Amino acid sequence: MSLIKRPRVKNNVHLDFIRALPCCCCGDNTSTEAAHLRASALEYGKRNTGGAEKPSDEWTVPLCGEHHREEHHIGNEEKFWKSHNINPYVLAMSLYLRSGDYEMAITILERQGYENGHDRRQREAAASFSH
Repeated sequence: MSLIKRPRVKNNVHLDFIRALPCCCCGDNTSTEAAHLRASALEYGKRNTGGAEKPSDEWTVPLCGEHHREEHHIGNEEKFWKSHNINPYVLAMSLYLRSGDYEMAITILERQGYENGHDRRQREAAASFSH
């Protein structure tokens, strides 16, 4: 099987949509960035993209600045996503399929992200009651 470099598919409307969503890891919606998935997952149709090649915009998920930096600092996408119990490929595909539908995207994020359905605000509220 030959994996020929293909031109990146750009979709600025989708990137703007991703940036309007809360972080898929913590629910923060103040500084969301569109994080591109670089690692391959051929079972989802995602081929590997190297350091000099940016993935197509369909392979993006919303991350706050803090989690985006953490992902790059760890340097291992698989390890980062496993630590947050998120399948980023399914999440990216789901968000791309529903791009532009903010309400549905929030439902997708609540079920696939936010630390297993518990966003940052819910965890903070629960923690304040336990003290």
